[in-house]
Amino acid sequence: MSKGTFIFSVFVAVFYSNFSSFAQSVLLKGKVIEKETSEIVFGALIILDNKNVATSDMNGEFTIKTSTGNHLLEINMVGLAPYKEKISLKANDTLILNVLLLPGKAMLDEVVISAGKYEQKLSDVTVSMEVIKPSLAENKNTTSLDILMNQVPGVTVSDGQASIRGGSGFSYGAGSRVLMLVDEMPLISADAGDIKWNYVPLENMEQIEVIKGASSALFGSSALNGVINLRTAYAKDKPSTSVSMFVSGYDAPKYGQYKWWSGTRFQRGLNFSHASKHKNFDLVLGGHDYDDEGYRYLETEKRQRFNANLRYNFQKRLRGLSVGVNTNMMQTQGGLFFLWHNYDSAYIPQNFNIQRYRNQRFNIDPYINYLFGHNNKLSLRTRYFLTKNNNDKNQSSDAELYYNELQYQKRFHNNLNLTTGIVYMEQQVFGDSLYGRRTGRNKAGYIQLDKKILNRITLSGGLRGEDYQIDTARSRYVLKTPFGKNNLPFVPVARVGINIQVFTYTNIRASFGQGYRFPTVAEKFVSTNVSVLRIFPNQALQAETGQSTEIGIKQGFKIGDFKGFADVAYFWTNYDNMVEFAFDYYGSRNLGFLKLDSFGFRSQNLGKAVINGIETSLNAMGKLGPVNVTVFGGYTYINPYKPDFNPLVDTLGLPGIKTLKYRNRHLAKVDIQLDYHRFSIGYSCRYQSKVENIDRRFVMGLFTELDPSFDVDFAPWTILPGLKTNFSRFQKDVIVHDLRVAVNFGKHVKLSYIVNNFTNEEYQTRPGDVRPPTQHIGQLSFKF
Repeated sequence: MSKGTFIFSVFVAVFYSNFSSFAQSVLLKGKVIEKETSEIVFGALIILDNKNVATSDMNGEFTIKTSTGNHLLEINMVGLAPYKEKISLKANDTLILNVLLLPGKAMLDEVVISAGKYEQKLSDVTVSMEVIKPSLAENKNTTSLDILMNQVPGVTVSDGQASIRGGSGFSYGAGSRVLMLVDEMPLISADAGDIKWNYVPLENMEQIEVIKGASSALFGSSALNGVINLRTAYAKDKPSTSVSMFVSGYDAPKYGQYKWWSGTRFQRGLNFSHASKHKNFDLVLGGHDYDDEGYRYLETEKRQRFNANLRYNFQKRLRGLSVGVNTNMMQTQGGLFFLWHNYDSAYIPQNFNIQRYRNQRFNIDPYINYLFGHNNKLSLRTRYFLTKNNNDKNQSSDAELYYNELQYQKRFHNNLNLTTGIVYMEQQVFGDSLYGRRTGRNKAGYIQLDKKILNRITLSGGLRGEDYQIDTARSRYVLKTPFGKNNLPFVPVARVGINIQVFTYTNIRASFGQGYRFPTVAEKFVSTNVSVLRIFPNQALQAETGQSTEIGIKQGFKIGDFKGFADVAYFWTNYDNMVEFAFDYYGSRNLGFLKLDSFGFRSQNLGKAVINGIETSLNAMGKLGPVNVTVFGGYTYINPYKPDFNPLVDTLGLPGIKTLKYRNRHLAKVDIQLDYHRFSIGYSCRYQSKVENIDRRFVMGLFTELDPSFDVDFAPWTILPGLKTNFSRFQKDVIVHDLRVAVNFGKHVKLSYIVNNFTNEEYQTRPGDVRPPTQHIGQLSFKF
């Protein structure tokens, strides 16, 4: 055979093969609808023969080009039961399906977004992740997100500082290693870089996804320890309205001398939400009113919040295009308690004085989404977030955050998902007496690839480059190669992961992620007082980095109608240049004298840290006999320590202890809900082991290094009078129990009675902060 004949033969064979394949291809079209409400379902995950091939568009529709023969079609959507059907496709045919999804308690096929910025089954993700539904917040009458987060396995929030698996200690109002997202965009203040927990719109919540471990490759700085992403609710075809109101009272504390009031201290509140569609226009409204008289002297809080989500879905020639704007706004005022006057009067602020504040928060989020071609999505998301802090201590400041992200996603037929984007974020801070005038800029680009192989193995990898700058301070990265050192204009961070489905609903996963966090304006520049404590600036503060490694197994189970996941994970986290809020003396030592106003807190780079441990969790729901049962809980063990600890140098903590400060080695949490016809009963429990290490000057006094006779337990020689004498009441294991009962009157009205801390446990999350006594709550809810 001549060379020309051979080439011609190959060409004919290839052409004939492609022509035959084309001739045998068919179209599968469908529309996804929620059965009970007849509502269009947007964003449902379409799976054909175990391959993710499409998502439903704004009209609930999808189109798939595939081959003839028998196929397995699966459709999954958040909050709805999974759909499975075997279909047979004939040549030159087009099959059109109307898929009706039932209300979901389909925990085994839960759909999430945060792990990879695209829809995927919870069982397929390569990292540890928890999903919290609105029902938990409603059942517990949650008034602020930090309260709800304290019920999540492995998560603690103390004085506003979030920690996942011991990743953070105590850092009052400055910086966060956990990134708060609302609809995948950061919601942290531009000045302090902290989370405004009472600002998050719980009344407009679809679900919350918590990622555990370094996530900077996808989400950037502040995701060093993990991510909390609240996904807001969307409008459906059938309008829905809910209203919830409550009133509560604080019981007398366990130790009678704490009680400074007569009668009862009340807390009142109201939430409402409404969602509806008006042709191509989607509308979601929400509001929150809250009034707390407080259990601590002068510490009150009043807040009013309103939010709205608006979206317009284009049709005909612009089909696939949607534009929208979301907004949230809040005003809050009250008093801020920080340290007690004395242990015997732990509910009285130091010197009977407190900071009075009046703050405003506002954000507006214009966005554009465009679905085009075959499984292409282009998104432009923006956010303007304003925080205005005003108080009577000359500590007022305004901070503006501008966030812009352009993202492209492509879902290929071969089970490959591509997500890539660029980010520009700017911070403008105006706080002459607090921070000065500051400007920050953050530029980043990222790419994420997820590939499913053999229908059982999910591979995930991501890379991000980030350039961060505050005034003249800028992120730096030195790349070491065999040819020398090179200074890069950005900091690279990466993540890789694998998930293997060993058996049906048995998945083993492993992941490695790098983390990076640039110091906030507050950590570098703040200069102020909180109560009698000084807060000092540290302009030399450097960025901290970390690496998080994990291996875990997730096992699904089904017992009759009761089903869920059990999960076990081992994790190891390393930090370099770790930033901690340290209480020490930061003044001069001329002639051996120490000045009282030179004691206080300052953010410092403390070097290396290691946190390893194991975590188990259980998330299940379904019927056991006639009773609907929901269980959510877990246990976390951590070993947090400083690997290069030197007792002669590392003197900020208690003497000779290398355990990282303000961590609980053991955490255990559970929430159980039982529903039987019209009646419900629920129980929550939170256990935390004692805090092993704190700042030594809280206990040992301020001047003992000069004269041991100053080792006394009253002011001014100690910052927390009475703590040393009563240290065992702080450093102890704690179990807090909550109980609730409810009765439904038809489909629309529910009356609940909730008791928080019903054993009236006295406990502190950090020195000087005694938590509330027993609280009795009456709640009345309406849903239409």
